[in-house]
Amino acid sequence: MKVKKIDHICIAVKNLEEAKRTWEPFLGKSGPDDAYIDEAEKIKVARYWVGEVGFELMESTTPGGEVAKFIDRNGEGVMLISFNVENTRAAINALKAKEYPFIPDAEGAVARPFRDCEFAFIHPKKMNGVLTEIIDDKWDEQEKEV
Repeated sequence: MKVKKIDHICIAVKNLEEAKRTWEPFLGKSGPDDAYIDEAEKIKVARYWVGEVGFELMESTTPGGEVAKFIDRNGEGVMLISFNVENTRAAINALKAKEYPFIPDAEGAVARPFRDCEFAFIHPKKMNGVLTEIIDDKWDEQEKEV
């Protein structure tokens, strides 16, 4: 397995609209480059492209969501770092062989779907306390820039 690049960094926020008002002037943006709701992950996201890296502000859509639980434990802040790989399932297999633990979804699946790709979470206990994601998204940042 080879990491190609940092894919995105996620910031857990209590209020997405307030966070956007703080971050957009800093980033030189007038709005997110990509905004979406991921029902399965229970999050509302504003994504901004910063060079080749996505910068995401994430708000939980439910009090029981993982972002809400993270904020309850740690306060707002950096929640995860995502690394882009060629193939998520192949990376999962390679990392499992090296005893990296993964966090399954509610149905027990490690690889989770997102748009035209898959992602998986490596447990933070293995990664110095950092929730780490691998994703095989093939986005081209040049096409995504606004």
